Amino acid sequence: MPLTPAITDWPAQPLRDRVVIVTGGAQGVGRGIAQAVLGAGGSVMIADLDADAGRACLKEWALPERAAFQRADVASERSVQALVKATLKRFGRIDGLVNNAGIASAHGTPLAEMTLAEWQRRLSSLHGAFLCSKHALPALHAQAGGSIINIASTRAWQSEPDSEAYAAAKGGLVAFTHALAISSGPDVRVNSISPGWITTDAWQAPARRRTPKLSRRDHAQHAVGRVGQPEDIGALAVFLLSDLSGFITGQDHVVDGGMTRTMIYAE
Repeated sequence: MPLTPAITDWPAQPLRDRVVIVTGGAQGVGRGIAQAVLGAGGSVMIADLDADAGRACLKEWALPERAAFQRADVASERSVQALVKATLKRFGRIDGLVNNAGIASAHGTPLAEMTLAEWQRRLSSLHGAFLCSKHALPALHAQAGGSIINIASTRAWQSEPDSEAYAAAKGGLVAFTHALAISSGPDVRVNSISPGWITTDAWQAPARRRTPKLSRRDHAQHAVGRVGQPEDIGALAVFLLSDLSGFITGQDHVVDGGMTRTMIYAE
């Protein structure tokens, strides 16, 4: 190392020439991440069960050379294999994978009434992260600098009643993250993001878009003074997918506007 370190230029588009798969990327937080990847100069393959929402993204983005859609079910190994194959065929490489797809609602059936089938369905985000990582890793290793992001939740660390399955899935993603980081290093880095309250009403398919109904009290619960937006998660995802985070792996990053650090007393 030189005695006088040089000034390092910050890249204007940190994901230029990078290809990223975003599962559940047609709506909500996934769409926020996909749009951030495009804004950072990258190319994106969005994978989603909702083909109409996926096609709407491509139409609105109007970036056919850098954006593609593949209908995919991350709970199906055959579907995941087809997704990886389609991405390599379209773009020739995979530099990043964002495992975002899964059931969005934390609320479920009380545990005593929950069937095994519902329990397993609510763990779909964990199963999907396993399958997508398994089949994308060879391509990520080939780039010797690949990055995986698992979208967990602050529900991995705190809960409301009747959310056991969701909490187990998100907590499992955090543990899966640090285990895979150790197994996949040094060529592939693996991190997770745990979003807090993110309002996604305006980030749905066109027919389902709504203006968020948020109160002053909703915003006041956050130390930053507002509820989160999908682009807040997208900004961190770009950082974690890029070389700017080259010394960060195996970590969970909470993005919640300070909500989980706020002392709350019963009224």
